[in-house]
Amino acid sequence: MDQQPTTPQMPYQPQPPRPRRRGRRLGELATVSVLSAALAAGGTWGVISVTDQGPGSSGTEAAAGSSSSSTTSQAVPVSTGAKESPDWNAVTDAVTPSVVAVGVRGQRAGGEGSGVVLDAQGHVLTNNHVVTGAGPSPKITVTLADGATYDATITGTDPSTDLAVLTIADPPKDLTPITVGSSKDLQVGDPVMAVGNPLGLAGTVTTGIVSALDRPVSTARSEGGESSAFAQQEQPVVTAAIQTSAAINPGNSGGALVDASGRLVGINSSIASVGGSGQSGNIGIGFAIPANEAAWIAEQLIEDGEAEHAFLGVVPTDGKAQEGAATHSGAQISKVSDGSPADEAGLTDGDLVVAVGDSQVSGAESLVGLIHARKIGSQAPVTIIRDGEKKTIDVTLGTAPERNA
Repeated sequence: MDQQPTTPQMPYQPQPPRPRRRGRRLGELATVSVLSAALAAGGTWGVISVTDQGPGSSGTEAAAGSSSSSTTSQAVPVSTGAKESPDWNAVTDAVTPSVVAVGVRGQRAGGEGSGVVLDAQGHVLTNNHVVTGAGPSPKITVTLADGATYDATITGTDPSTDLAVLTIADPPKDLTPITVGSSKDLQVGDPVMAVGNPLGLAGTVTTGIVSALDRPVSTARSEGGESSAFAQQEQPVVTAAIQTSAAINPGNSGGALVDASGRLVGINSSIASVGGSGQSGNIGIGFAIPANEAAWIAEQLIEDGEAEHAFLGVVPTDGKAQEGAATHSGAQISKVSDGSPADEAGLTDGDLVVAVGDSQVSGAESLVGLIHARKIGSQAPVTIIRDGEKKTIDVTLGTAPERNA
């Protein structure tokens, strides 16, 4: 999810008592702050330029192919679940045992987030900013739904997608892995539930709808002043995110966004607040990393401790182009890397990318998010405008040498 303008410091938020990337896109309509939804001293945040783009399909239509059986299941936790009349009681019962509270303590800071159990071996998927925000060598604990707390270690992190996998030390034999669904099947208006540990309140559920798909969200971590334990993030994060009205608050980071059948469709990662308001709570706009992308990254982190990403091989900027009487906004290619997938497919400098697959591209960040949501080796139909005409070119994505498009 980027090269990003400098962001102001986010105010310190104390620990509550426990009751139990690139420049702005052209044509932007509004700018709001995006706060990484982890509760910790210092903090992380960035900006999102909300563009008037159609919903399209989820950014993980993007992630070609199905994920492997290690992190996905075709089982439906709630067989009676239906979009028209969700049984949220049944969904809560099915999902809550698979969602954990993540505690992180470092030398200078501490905080809490959420995570989801991936398998019986004790792998837990969460956000990178949850487990790295307290500085080097933090003490990490995972608290299950039954209140039992275990030590955990970091198996792998991927700062460029803001994802991380933990491993519970000596996990219990009765872990309940989350059922991973397919985010590519989501539609705007679908009912969803967020499950996590907001403000230290473990096992909290909130409901809402999918309010947008493929939303280009850019977040970056700021230094936060001398008292902050957060180091400057080396690379911002751009995501073709699921936008939801389900209430997401600090501490929800890394938790589950599930559909009416109790299947994981996203990993909650950030929240929005009106610019200048600092770290506020939910205002009805939250963002989640699509489950298809999260599952693909998690598989790599479990296997190798790090992840590779898909690569198109272009340097994009925000741009516009004419097609007849219509003016289109998109990602204009300022440079095509020699020998890259884009070069081999015939993309050229000056092409304006307006779509990847069925997903609209509104600008440079949008293109980055959509490409990195796809799998390496997958075929990406890239729609461009060249010399006033629209055409689609199929590109087989390679492996990214660095975080770009």
